[in-house]
Amino acid sequence: MSKVRIGMVNFINTAPIYETWKTRTHPPDWHVVEAPPSTLNKMLANGELDMGFVSSFEYAVRPEEYRILSDLSISANGSVGSVFLFSKVAPSELDQQTVLLSGQSETSISLVKVLLEEFFKVYPHYEVGDVNGPKAENAQGILAIGDQALRLSATDAFPFKLDLAEVWCQYTELPFVFAVCAAREEFCRRSPEIVSAIHHEFLFCKGEGSVQLEAICETVAPRIPMHPDECYVYLRAIEYGLGKRKKLALETFFQYLIDRNEVSPRSVPLNIFEK
Repeated sequence: MSKVRIGMVNFINTAPIYETWKTRTHPPDWHVVEAPPSTLNKMLANGELDMGFVSSFEYAVRPEEYRILSDLSISANGSVGSVFLFSKVAPSELDQQTVLLSGQSETSISLVKVLLEEFFKVYPHYEVGDVNGPKAENAQGILAIGDQALRLSATDAFPFKLDLAEVWCQYTELPFVFAVCAAREEFCRRSPEIVSAIHHEFLFCKGEGSVQLEAICETVAPRIPMHPDECYVYLRAIEYGLGKRKKLALETFFQYLIDRNEVSPRSVPLNIFEK
């Protein structure tokens, strides 16, 4: 049997699922690839992965090529704690100012533009680059995600810290879905039983991870580093399901992308692979 290539985000926000996954025995042909969301997006789009966690934005660009695995996401109903716009000035003062964008997540890049332009009505100059590099010194604002955002949040370098999911929730009264677990459509047609088996394993790990969260935090907190109690508070705020309100949140975000011509001007159907 050929190898099944599964993408997993290499931030600790997937720890409640992935740390449990690591403890379990899987078929030898199930091969996990760890990478930032933007890398996984490209790999799935290019057929270098068969399935895995990818940015919601990637699904919106090519919905006909993917199926979303039901009841799996990386999302938040309010503060997410690891997707921030760090700013030297109030967000309302960022018009025509430089905002440096982490290139690790296309979803977060699109989200911060929606928040600033549609909600705050400011239009900064955007640059994509290393948020820890030299460009950061001259930027008035910085979009940082994942473990980088957790590290920056622990400093006093920026007086303004906007949690993007929290702002989205305030304006839309909906949660925000940063990533979905998607499988390539051709892989679903060719090997539905394998997709189903991996889907069930992810769901098991999700449930077990919520039960074992304190122990998981003891394991992953040193990577930031942060105290396990802080890690517990952070991971408790992240949600991994995909119920009706999450689906509505996805559709709302996709409509913003369509209206802003960031994806093709057509509807973005939610093609769901049911467990």
